[in-house]
Amino acid sequence: MAELGKIERPTVESFQGKKKLYTVPNIYQLKEFPDDLKKLIDRYWQEVEEQLLRLESAGKISKIFCENVYSENEKGLKILRKTNEKAHELVQKKLDEGARLLSLEDRSLYAKYLDWRNCLAIVQTEEVFQRVFDAFQEVFQKRIEHFKAFIENSLSEGEAGLLIISDEERVKIQFPSSIEVFLVTPPSYDDIIRWFRDNREKLSLRPDQSS
Repeated sequence: MAELGKIERPTVESFQGKKKLYTVPNIYQLKEFPDDLKKLIDRYWQEVEEQLLRLESAGKISKIFCENVYSENEKGLKILRKTNEKAHELVQKKLDEGARLLSLEDRSLYAKYLDWRNCLAIVQTEEVFQRVFDAFQEVFQKRIEHFKAFIENSLSEGEAGLLIISDEERVKIQFPSSIEVFLVTPPSYDDIIRWFRDNREKLSLRPDQSS
């Protein structure tokens, strides 16, 4: 796995003929966030776009995969607009340049994942929690396996894809060696993580809303 900072100017020859996947941590911006955090997130997505432009010298993005999106192209874009406006803006630009937004999520599997996750948020007893957690973990793993297979089968030799996904989910996906994976982590990413670490107690957020 290649760290972006070590490949400022990747040569086309180095990756010619290989499947390439540029992975971007999915950072959400909520209306209730304070202004300083909103500015950090704005800077983050701007830096992501800049780093992707440099990476595309190794392969222009032709296919886009994004968590929470279970429809393709325009329908998928509407879903993304509702869940993450900043990610939507980036994806829209790539679509205008000729890329395709694919349906990363299996809709049925995604619905089960959301149901079990919501149950975890309200369960009160330890016994019930363990049962719900086990069911959640089973669906979570199936979802991760679906991501891996779908991306591997969707990318053709020589193609480059963009994956927008939370770090929690990305680290669970073990891509085959046939896919060259690049991590896109701008300087502002660490600033955002630090902000949440220092200020989480000030926000009434669920843990998953910071990634």
